[in-house]
Amino acid sequence: MEENINERLSELGTKILATTRNELYIHMRFLDVALSSFAYVIDPSVNGVGTDGMCMFYHPGALGGMYKSSRVRMNRAYLHMVLHCILHHITRRKGRDKTLWNISCDIAVESIIDHWHLKCIHMVQTRLRKDTYRQIEKKLKVFTAEGIYKYLVSLGLDEKKQKELQMEFHVDDHQYWPEDPKQDLHQEVENKWKNISEKTETDMETFSSEESQQAGDLIGQVQVENRDRYDYREFLRKFSVLREEVSVDPDSFDYIFYSYGLSMYGNMPLIEPQEWKEVKKVEDFAIVIDTSMSCSGDLVKKFLEETYDVLTEAESFFHKVNIHIIQCDEMVQNDQKITDEKELKEYMEHLELIGEGGTDFRPAFEYVNQLIEQGEFYHLKGLIYFTDGKGTYPKKKPSYETAFIFMQEEYEDIDVPPWAVKLIVDAEDLDEGEEEHENLQYSQRKQRKLYLCGLR
Repeated sequence: MEENINERLSELGTKILATTRNELYIHMRFLDVALSSFAYVIDPSVNGVGTDGMCMFYHPGALGGMYKSSRVRMNRAYLHMVLHCILHHITRRKGRDKTLWNISCDIAVESIIDHWHLKCIHMVQTRLRKDTYRQIEKKLKVFTAEGIYKYLVSLGLDEKKQKELQMEFHVDDHQYWPEDPKQDLHQEVENKWKNISEKTETDMETFSSEESQQAGDLIGQVQVENRDRYDYREFLRKFSVLREEVSVDPDSFDYIFYSYGLSMYGNMPLIEPQEWKEVKKVEDFAIVIDTSMSCSGDLVKKFLEETYDVLTEAESFFHKVNIHIIQCDEMVQNDQKITDEKELKEYMEHLELIGEGGTDFRPAFEYVNQLIEQGEFYHLKGLIYFTDGKGTYPKKKPSYETAFIFMQEEYEDIDVPPWAVKLIVDAEDLDEGEEEHENLQYSQRKQRKLYLCGLR
């Protein structure tokens, strides 16, 4: 008897969710794949409805009550969960405070729905909701969860205020969101919705452009989430050069024979480590800093700090290097040659930006080409240009690889010449890079400790 009841409840729940999906699809054809990407699972433990990116979980009583009382609420709840997935809220909390992250994600999604001009999802906004949107609009052009989170943190909200925002914007249960980035489910969900999100963006920009215009800020948020994620360290490795350097090669070294010889014959090892190994490290390198009026000094410093961290990693920095750090706005203002880690550190400590004119990229390239002709660079592998605005590009491709790193507080797509690499990053990306660097340093310290123990 109980089994029959559960079956009937499951059938009814699936029917309600499928009907809701179809109603949304009629008005949002660009979301066809996203709307249909869930299995429906009954779960009496869920607070209303929730998703893990693969399934929609629902409490049968809560679902039936919501559908009966308000079709609009039901439509909004379904769409709310879909948008969480499209915008990768489920998998990108990282080390952020869980409560504030959940609130930020809900605000980001609800703001899209509230500005979506469709009768099937329209609800009158409360005063608190309107005031919240107004305050955030003063700080953000695009309501990303990351941006909202940063804003909420800056407010230093007490528990009472957090509770108010929770109650106002809460729609679904987030208990199913995978916690550990190393979980198989976490990666599976991220990969699945990366593909769906990219398809959604394409459909919104082309086939369903008229419908997508009604969707308020959805296209802006999708573009932000679908941009190439920041991986500055990996990018720097592209500019490395292969050269021999004196160091122990652990891959060709047998610690057993080495230790055995020391224990049997005193200071006479049976095998010596190979002292020469080929490693990829940065040697010749050019960094150009845009010092025009539009450029944020704080963000420039963060980029240079990140660059310093990368270059001073044990496996990416020669004892002697040849790095030129060039400051340029409409003309070259300053050139500082760096030959070792100490000089780079001193430059960082006494950094002073010179310029504040317009933005023109050509003088810096002309200057670097002159340095090459003068023999200042032995093997210039690449140039990185830090900027936050549009400027005039050289007409010809230079003989070295080039990347433009656009430093922006808010995402804005910018076209660059086909011969250049483009990265768009912000302070949030830099913070993530810093965290990864700390983890790497910890791992390297552990490896060195194990290495020393092996020698002993």
